[in-house]
Amino acid sequence: WLNRVQSFLYCNENGFWGTFLESQRTCVCHTGATLCQRPIPCVIGGNNSCAMCSLANISQCGSCNKGYKLYRGRCEPQNVDSERSEQFISFETDLDFQDLELKYLLQKMDSRLHIHTTFISNEVRLETFFDPRWRKRMSLTLKSNKNRMDYLHMIVGLSMKICQMRNSSVDPMFFVYVNPFSGSHSEGWSMPFGEHGYPRWEKCFNWTLLLGNRWKTFFETVHIYLRSRAKVPTVLRNDTGQGPVDLSDPNKRQIYIKISDIQVFGYSLRFNADLLRSAVQQVNQSYTQGTQFYSSSSIMLLLLDIRERINRLAPPLDLFSCMLKHRLKLNNSEMIR
Repeated sequence: WLNRVQSFLYCNENGFWGTFLESQRTCVCHTGATLCQRPIPCVIGGNNSCAMCSLANISQCGSCNKGYKLYRGRCEPQNVDSERSEQFISFETDLDFQDLELKYLLQKMDSRLHIHTTFISNEVRLETFFDPRWRKRMSLTLKSNKNRMDYLHMIVGLSMKICQMRNSSVDPMFFVYVNPFSGSHSEGWSMPFGEHGYPRWEKCFNWTLLLGNRWKTFFETVHIYLRSRAKVPTVLRNDTGQGPVDLSDPNKRQIYIKISDIQVFGYSLRFNADLLRSAVQQVNQSYTQGTQFYSSSSIMLLLLDIRERINRLAPPLDLFSCMLKHRLKLNNSEMIR
């Protein structure tokens, strides 16, 4: 009966009828249009945006909770001056190019997008031929300069120069895993090549992965895994490839490959860890003292703005929490608050 009454009150307009859905606070019109829905009363409560309904029209808000502002009868999140966030992280940089310009610079491998990284591998040496069948997985690790604590690094592309013997019997398959702010693999993510619009490797003179503005993200360490797929007959795959490289043997020469260069493309953002840590601690102090001032403070709104802008630059991963843990060195209780 409650649903029938609600449908009669809120879904009976312009001669059209509908059914009221309380969970979604909307009407499903029987004609498929939205002409049957009347204004639905506002929602009030301590955890909602609307603090009080309007005396003139119960379907609109009269006042808003802290952190929200009243706009045409609706309560919307209070606007944050994004320029104030720049004092914590310089989201706007000279290298924040438009899409077409960035794609052109990546194709030209412009030196302005080069990021200094350190190549680390216990299994592969650059400029040296090797047999990729030695192991099922090989790790080529690129680390950014983690000692520069006043910067965060953004990756927009990746390029590898690979030399293969003509008519090679091995088809290399590379997988890239990104750790945004160090930490374990559980706080990183694997690039889903060719899925959901994600770019694939472009194979020309180099193997190139163009992320651009759409897929760019933070990185501190990039792990490149090589899982080779042999194209030789099954009877010849018993040779494990262990031992020294013998380029004089024509039968084995076609197996070997050489990686001569790996380059990460992107740019760095200035990052004030001390200032951000101080802001987080100030909010936590207000919380632990039992005051509710933190919910309306400008610092809290700034932190929410920073969290939204950081997590926007990522796959389904809470980059903001990773940054608090690894760059600000906060404990779990501080991170939860």
